[in-house]
Amino acid sequence: MHKKGKIYFVEVLLGRDSLKILQKGFNYSQDGPGNRLVYHLQGCNFSCKWCSNADSIPLENSKAKDYSVDEIFDEIMRSRMMFFDGGGVTFTGGEVCVQADELLELLKMLKENGIHTAIETNGSYSALKEISEHVDYLIVDLKHYDETEHKKWVGTSNKSTKENIEYFFSTGRQIHIRIPVINGVNNDPRGFADYFSRFDTSNVVFEFLAYHEYGKDKWQGKYEIENGFVNSETINEFKKIFENHGMKTVVT
Repeated sequence: MHKKGKIYFVEVLLGRDSLKILQKGFNYSQDGPGNRLVYHLQGCNFSCKWCSNADSIPLENSKAKDYSVDEIFDEIMRSRMMFFDGGGVTFTGGEVCVQADELLELLKMLKENGIHTAIETNGSYSALKEISEHVDYLIVDLKHYDETEHKKWVGTSNKSTKENIEYFFSTGRQIHIRIPVINGVNNDPRGFADYFSRFDTSNVVFEFLAYHEYGKDKWQGKYEIENGFVNSETINEFKKIFENHGMKTVVT
């Protein structure tokens, strides 16, 4: 019994010191400013029916690899010469907060060494508040402003996401809100604009991502989105209505 206890303890420590990464690579100006090294973390608590990284949703995936926090830190430090135009490192998913403890440890190390950091998150975890203190550029998705519709298309409530977003609004910190726009799901901008206009968004930018099917072939079961595409007029209508409410919009 004593031996088993010791072995289990070692396994827990190893787990806490590693991150499960599905894929990684450089991207320019799409996941934060400048040229960035982007890590896609495995595991997500949402099941968006249009997800372009459906293989990142399960907590376990044979394609994902475990890297120690030190391994990732060393790789990032070796890549610093590539962080031009204000670039750095971005962690996305999946959902980054699924691996909150390990990510927080790594972000603290990067902050101490002057590396610009960004995360992209669905905003649903309470740990996000602490994590965000060590993040330079925060990107939060809001899939739908209505809770019932959010549950229908995402599989869970939007309550905690909205609570976190509203918290960040109240602190006045920088935040980049992304809204995936899908025909038949959430392509009416007025509900979004009415919700966000209740708050001080002077340090916020909004981006509208037109639906695509790049990740459709990654789905194991039935892909349920039909006729999800939106045209440029719909995206422009989002921009127009948000800007009429005094909110800043961006395109990346």
